[in-house]
Amino acid sequence: MEQSFLAYLRGRCRSLRQVAVGIGDDAAVIDPPSSKPPERQLVACTDQIIDGVDFELSQLQEQGKPLADIGFKAMAINLSDIAAMGAEPSSALVTLTLPHQDATRIAGEVYEGIVEAAEKYEIAIAGGDISTYDGPLAISVTLLGEVATNRSWLRSGAQEGDAILVTGPVGGSILGRHLRPTPRLDLVKPLRERVNVTAAIDISDGLSLDLDRLCAASSLGAELDTDKIPIPPDAEQLAQQTGHTPSEHAWRDGEDFELIVTMSQSDAEAITRDQTRGLVQIGTVTGRTGLWQRQKGKVVRLSPQGYLH
Repeated sequence: MEQSFLAYLRGRCRSLRQVAVGIGDDAAVIDPPSSKPPERQLVACTDQIIDGVDFELSQLQEQGKPLADIGFKAMAINLSDIAAMGAEPSSALVTLTLPHQDATRIAGEVYEGIVEAAEKYEIAIAGGDISTYDGPLAISVTLLGEVATNRSWLRSGAQEGDAILVTGPVGGSILGRHLRPTPRLDLVKPLRERVNVTAAIDISDGLSLDLDRLCAASSLGAELDTDKIPIPPDAEQLAQQTGHTPSEHAWRDGEDFELIVTMSQSDAEAITRDQTRGLVQIGTVTGRTGLWQRQKGKVVRLSPQGYLH
């Protein structure tokens, strides 16, 4: 539903000249008002999390877990989108839609996590809105940042022959990491200084599904070495509970909030030699669209899987 509706919006919403990058990427890129070409562009994204979809409020309360985790997550997932654009975050607008019952207590506890994330990543809370209704808790964050003009990382920039890298292990986040994700802002500056990232996307809906979206935006495909996909202990543990393999969880589980990045093979070899960065090459961009794997001398098509909105 999400992709078809986005296609509708791209055709329905008129893009004005001040919007350099519009609907369909991890964030929008906007030119500031100016009579001359700007040195920096505004980057803006928004995301919403809802009780019953992205977390279970009653379950957290029963387990005695802090509701601050929900607020932290609401900020972190937007910070991940900013990181995927190769940008620097600066300020946020926060909207809380609260259930009538215990609204004040829930708002206070959730906001502790929002403030914690804001302080950790030096984000200013610039404003927002609060309302109550007869419905589930929902948190919407709009995050603003900036990037050097025409230097944002887009999904559409991959080139045939580029290496495909992931910034960390994926899979099994539902065991706890999904509430305290670590947006990979720490990698933006080092990558900019050492390599030329040609395309990027954050892993929110699943490694294979988000990689497929990057490839589609670039009108290319990917040949993967799935054995090289880094798998965390969470995926190993979850596999024991579900009957699926750790590799299956790495392939399709969402909310890892690592990044998929593409760059030239020479750049990839240079950056992966630095083991402290944790980047792992998992494949190569190909001219053949879709996701593929070489098995016993043959190239076999893979099916992208993940969370569909």
